[in-house]
Amino acid sequence: MSSTSSTAIPMPAAKAEKKKKKNISVADLKHQKVLLIWSVILTIYGVIFYYLPLGGWLMAFQNYKPRTGLLGSEFVGMKKFAMLFSDVTFLRVIRNTLAMGIINLIVTFVMAIVFALLLNEVASKGGKKVVQTISYLPHFLSWIIVTGILHDALSGTGIINQVLMNFHVISQPINFFAHEQYFWPIVAFANVWKETGWNAIIYLAAITSIDPSLYEAAAIDGAGRWAKIRHVTLPSLKPTIMILLLMNVGNVLNAGFEIQYLLGNGLVQNVSQTIDIYVLKWGISQGDYSLGTAAGIFKSVVSIVLIVFFNHMAKRHGEERLF
Repeated sequence: MSSTSSTAIPMPAAKAEKKKKKNISVADLKHQKVLLIWSVILTIYGVIFYYLPLGGWLMAFQNYKPRTGLLGSEFVGMKKFAMLFSDVTFLRVIRNTLAMGIINLIVTFVMAIVFALLLNEVASKGGKKVVQTISYLPHFLSWIIVTGILHDALSGTGIINQVLMNFHVISQPINFFAHEQYFWPIVAFANVWKETGWNAIIYLAAITSIDPSLYEAAAIDGAGRWAKIRHVTLPSLKPTIMILLLMNVGNVLNAGFEIQYLLGNGLVQNVSQTIDIYVLKWGISQGDYSLGTAAGIFKSVVSIVLIVFFNHMAKRHGEERLF
């Protein structure tokens, strides 16, 4: 019987040794001192204004009284959350916020992409710049001005009623702000008019980074404008679209406050009130800070859950994701 012996094959030294980390010297720190100082300042700013206020969430679990403060108020556990979800008004407010948030997300998201695609097809560079600049302007208008324009346009003597009556669509003016079925479309239209141009900026920037040779190859294959958009532009925009979609999904409960508060009235309050208005009404006006804080925590938790869920779905399907 002969015994066989095996000899280990030595690994190359370069692969066997781990790559040493570069030590940061005092000279490196001095060289980057400006960046370090600004980093420290921004970190302190973030801690003070973003993380320390989270201590106020403790109010949601207390019967908070301003005179006793956070440390002296009675602890009531989940009582305020139970009150929220047993309140018919709050459940209706959740429905309104979700409905307007989803409508605004879909309409503004799609319109920004469509506007960027159409603007990219404008041959005249001067005309494109003029249209692009004009489309930005509504973003810088306050909601008070926007709602004032809407009131004038949709009033009984406004341009919308006048046009509809001149074309014999209606026989008498419509009070658009007295009917619940018109409120959500009005809010969606206002958001589209105000934000489409601004939201299209990042898509236009992404379109300019597309390799021109792809369009040339498509043209050689006989592709027209629509075919180029379908087979070149949209696939190239897909990563940008996915990232922005994931970011905007987390804001679905941020349906707005100003426009609903300014356009809402007693006749349409069943469809106009959002969570933010509910917090203002019950958390501040009525002095129940604990209830308002509980409603705010609910909105934040739902936003986080939505982002994590849709980010996981994007990861499962091999799409671009946030993390």
